[in-house]
Amino acid sequence: MKDSALRQRIEEALGIAPAEIGPLSGGCVGDVYRVALRDGSVVVAKVDGRSIPQLETEGYMLRYLAEHSSLPAPAVLYCDNRLLVMEFLPGDNVFSAGAQRHAAELLAELHNLTAPAYGLERESLIGGLHQPNPWNHSWLAFFREQRLLYMGQEALRAGRLPAELYARLERFAGRLEEWLAEPERPALIHGDAWTGNILAVGNRITGFLDPAIYYADAEIELAFTTLFGTFGEPFFSRYQELRPLRPGFMEIRRNVYNLYPLLVHVRLFGGGYVQSVERTLRRFGC
Repeated sequence: MKDSALRQRIEEALGIAPAEIGPLSGGCVGDVYRVALRDGSVVVAKVDGRSIPQLETEGYMLRYLAEHSSLPAPAVLYCDNRLLVMEFLPGDNVFSAGAQRHAAELLAELHNLTAPAYGLERESLIGGLHQPNPWNHSWLAFFREQRLLYMGQEALRAGRLPAELYARLERFAGRLEEWLAEPERPALIHGDAWTGNILAVGNRITGFLDPAIYYADAEIELAFTTLFGTFGEPFFSRYQELRPLRPGFMEIRRNVYNLYPLLVHVRLFGGGYVQSVERTLRRFGC
């Protein structure tokens, strides 16, 4: 969208004209801008110019978090499929020990929110990809069908996951009961809690961005924080005080759960993520 058109759209949406617009990094769904308004306030605007825009889904997820949780996430000021205007949250992606402990408290509180089954009332997004969420009373069945096999099939169709590796993924998915058990209850998760989607100032977390929400085993969220080194010992020590983890999470289950974000990255990028999937499957004898 051209600068003049974006200015007009934001003024129509908010009733306030932008004074200055500059690019921001981040966001798999659309281009992101920092917008200074003429009243002195600052907002963030996302624009999705693709043939099938999806920003309404992101707006829905942010509103769901605002309505159902106290997780700090940007307030939605305006949303349609092509334009999302949000509250600007301060912070950067560097986490002190204190900020990690605060993140643990925030996610433990989020994970205490539950539902009658696993999934969500509608489809969500992760990294701009569709994330199906049909309700299922079995977490293992949901994780097998709607996460591992669904994303594996998407990566296969995109030509980024070899057919031989998908066949091995199918064998692995058929053996999930060897490594996982049904959780006590579903937990609401942010769904994409990696370094680039979390903001902090000093010892406080100021925002969780770009959610990929659904009700899941909370451990899948915790596993993802280890995949790219988002959080470390201060986070897990505090989380364990609030929501103790069963033995075997770090040794076994986090590797099982991290297959899903790895498959997301295979679908998006291919490359070395394919080898990461292969190594995980080989580790579990598949």
